[in-house]
Amino acid sequence: MIITIQDLRTVPAWNGRPGYCASSSRAFFKQYNLDWDAFVHQGIEAEALLATGNALAIHLVEYVKEQHSSYSIKQLENAVEEFDHGR
Repeated sequence: MIITIQDLRTVPAWNGRPGYCASSSRAFFKQYNLDWDAFVHQGIEAEALLATGNALAIHLVEYVKEQHSSYSIKQLENAVEEFDHGR
């Protein structure tokens, strides 16, 4: 699963606001030897963030998994509804 800059900007943060601070996120990437520029343009594999063991990184990955799961369930519900209306 790819984590994107948009995910970073929308994850619920500890302070109740959406998104993580960009400058702190850059520092995090530098601390863990991760490529910030590549992340901004292409995203990063969730496993790379999980491998850091950082609680905020883990929270970000869990948030994205939850978003993808919710989206998939909604797609399934819509498909069933469309099928039922077509009968």
